[in-house]
Order: sequence, then C-alpha cells, then structure tokens
Amino acid sequence: MITVKKQAKYLQIAAAFRETIKQGFLMPDEPLPSSRTLAKQLNVNRHTVMAALAELVAQGWLETKLRSGYRVAAALPIQTSKSLSPIIIKKGNKSVINEINPATFQWRFRRQATVAVSLAKKASDYRYNFSGGYPDMNSFPFDEFKSCFNDFCQRPKIPSLSYGDSAGEPELISEISKYLRRVRSIKNKELLVCNGSQEGLYLISQLLLGVGDGVAVEERGYPPAWAAFKSTGANLVTIKQDKHGIIPEHLAVQLSHGNIKLIYLTPLHQYPTTVTLVVSRRMKIYQLAAQYGIGIIEDDYDHEFHYNSQPIAPMAADDPLGLVIYVSTFSKLMFGGARIGYVVANTELIAKLTAYKALINHKTNVMMQQTVAKWMQQGGFERHLRRMTRLYHKRRDFMINVLKGYQQQGLPISFTCPAGGMALWVNMGKSIVGLKETLLSKNVYLQTEVEFSLATDSEKEDYRFVRLGFAAMSETECVQGIKIIVESLYR
Repeated sequence: MITVKKQAKYLQIAAAFRETIKQGFLMPDEPLPSSRTLAKQLNVNRHTVMAALAELVAQGWLETKLRSGYRVAAALPIQTSKSLSPIIIKKGNKSVINEINPATFQWRFRRQATVAVSLAKKASDYRYNFSGGYPDMNSFPFDEFKSCFNDFCQRPKIPSLSYGDSAGEPELISEISKYLRRVRSIKNKELLVCNGSQEGLYLISQLLLGVGDGVAVEERGYPPAWAAFKSTGANLVTIKQDKHGIIPEHLAVQLSHGNIKLIYLTPLHQYPTTVTLVVSRRMKIYQLAAQYGIGIIEDDYDHEFHYNSQPIAPMAADDPLGLVIYVSTFSKLMFGGARIGYVVANTELIAKLTAYKALINHKTNVMMQQTVAKWMQQGGFERHLRRMTRLYHKRRDFMINVLKGYQQQGLPISFTCPAGGMALWVNMGKSIVGLKETLLSKNVYLQTEVEFSLATDSEKEDYRFVRLGFAAMSETECVQGIKIIVESLYR
C-alpha cells in the first residue's frame, strides 16, 4: 500500500515508492503497473506520475527499457552500500569465494606524517604562553593594515585574481627583494613566496632529497623542518653543538662518511638555543659544503629582532657558488595566520621549486599578498618592525631580571643573554622531564629540551633546559608564569 505525505506531488509519489522499495514491498526487478494505471490508482495526472518515475530512475531506484515499462532496479542504491557481492579469487587451480565486509575496509597509507597533529588546546589557548615563536599580535596595527586591504578591494587588479603567478604576487616579490637587498645584503637571487616557511622547507625536501639521503642537522633543532626532510625517506645526521653553536669539525667528520645531501642551519638565533653562529664557523661550514658539493638551507626565521648590535649578515649574502637556500617568514613580524614565507635561491632552483609548488597550489593568496605589498610600499611594515624590536628588547631584559631574582634566592638557574631573538634558553638546574605535562594542567605552555632532540628517551633523562618565549608575554604574565614554573619544578 502506497501512502502519500504532503509534499510537491511528483516528489510525494517518488518518496512513497522509494520507501515501499526499501521496506521490501516491491522487490528488485519487479515490474510496475503502467503510468496510466498508477495515475488512476493515485488519482493524479499521468504527467505527475511520469515525473515521479523519472525522478526514481535518475536516483537509481527504477529502470526503464523500451516497450518494457518500468521495473524496480536489480541493484538498488541501498543494497550496494550495505551488502557487497562476494569476489571470486583464483588460488592455483581453485576458485575461492572471498566475502566482502565493508566494516573491515582500511586505507593503505604510503607515507605517514612524522609530526603529530594535536587536536587539543593550542599554545595560544593557555593563559601563560611561553612558546618561543609567538609575536605580540595585540600590538599589530590592524587599522593601518585594514586601510591597505580596503585600498585593494576598492581598486582591485582584476587580472591578478585569475590563475597564474605561482611564485607569488609580483608586487610582493619586488618589495621583499628590495627589503632583503637593503637590510640583509641579499642580492642577485630569485625569490619564491610560499604559504609560510614550512611549505618552502617541504618543497625543497621533495625536490632535493630521496630515500636514504642524509641531511646534516643541528643536535638541538627545529622538529617541523626535520619532519619535512624525513617525509622524503631521508635520514637526519645530527651535528654536535657547543656554547658557540654547531661544530664544523664534527660536520667534517660526518660529511666524510658520504651520502649527506643537504645541511640545515639556523645560524643567527639558533633554534632552540638562541646562539648566534660566529663568522669564522660560518665560513668553515660554507667551505665544507663547497668541498662536498652540497647545499645549505639557511633558516633565518627572526632576523630583525637583534638588540645589542646589527645582526650578522646571512650566509646567503656572501654565496659565490649559489649553494645557499635562504628561507624566512613574516610569521614573526606579523602573525602566523598571514601565511607568508619565502625561499631565496639561484634562478634554476627557484624555477624548479615554482613548478613543483604549482602541483600543490597553482595560485597564491592574491588579496593578502597585495595588501602586504601595499603595506610595505607605504612604510608601515618597517615602522611596525621598529616598534616591535624596541618592545621585545624591553621584554627580553625584563624576563632576564625576573630570572636573576630567582638566582639571588639560591636557585640553580643559569642562562646566557641572547643577542636577539624572541626567547631565552634556560638551564633550570635539574631534570625537566615531565615538567611540560605538569605545567599544561596549570594553564602554562612552554617547550623543553626534550622536544628539540633526536636522542633516545634514556638520554633525555638528564635534560635541564627550557625555552622561554618572551615576545608575546606582558610583564605581569611573565612574572606569574615563571612563578608557576619555578614552584612546579622546585616544590
């Protein structure tokens, strides 16, 4: 018995037939009465019935054949999703029936991400956030930036909104190139704008590394970069560090073993230890790279925030062989959500990186990049940079004074004042294993030495360092947060 509910008439009829088939009152391959007969039974116009039957054919519930009328489909939609026909598999001379159970389906992953993506609270969700890479976003000049965005919206460059320019918006590339030439002495190189520096590291890894290749990395380093390298099947070769940074002599020993294809460095404010690599060591490392014919990735993530003097020019500024790949970002100058990073290298490599990037995303964020370009043209970028450099300098000194206060109380805390950066690398004087988890429950986020090392768990038992970011912390938050850290460790 077909019951019709209130609805558009032909849809009412279609829904009623569909429910009748689902409940088994009409079976697969069973013929239906003619449209004329159905119209009389339902007391509706024949064209209404024809529309309902056409709807059911389109949905796969009915089939129609020339001069055969309508019949219920042999393979119903509901059946194909709930029960699958068995597959006959040949095993030798025998045929074996393999029953298919949809509940047992599993994806076969060819690769796994080596950095776990946490769905828990973000660092910024904690009241006291000591993460070392967070700028003070409350100090960003949003009103000024908005005027640049409004200017783009009022006078949009329509051709730029279409596909193309995978390397980035030409206006932004021009502004960054001028800035790098004037402030960082980098010239005669090409530039690719990326969706953050991490995308740049991934692209470089995919182009230049393969399974079994080696990447020389600092003993304490940046895990997201390591993850990009390992995603290609490459192996990480750790190079020892001392209080002056990476040790060239140990790098030479590892290079002599062969198979290292890239060197990855954070030479200005080493991540995480904040040490600035001296010029003499940079020269030795460059000479070793030249000797073995391998490239150097120079990750210069917070170059501008240098307080005691002018920062040392990047290695990419003196690169006669063109073997340095320079990677940087606007995330520390603006905010992570801006997603503007860039890679600077010779013409050949940038062309290859741009072509590879087009496989992932063949268009850039035009509105953001055009807005940032306008902001740079008007001088807002560098005005903001000068303000934040003064603020972070003040916050670095304030955090140092807070820690010195605990030293005067007799706690075995020690540190070296960094020349720049956005964090302090602090020896807490006792094992910090488990400290992070304790602090998370107290609404405090910080990173410990454990997170920046490739050592085994047993080797990490004696780790004592934490990385205390100061850029995003107010003075009150700094005092209260460090108090919780100290009390948690020394209670």
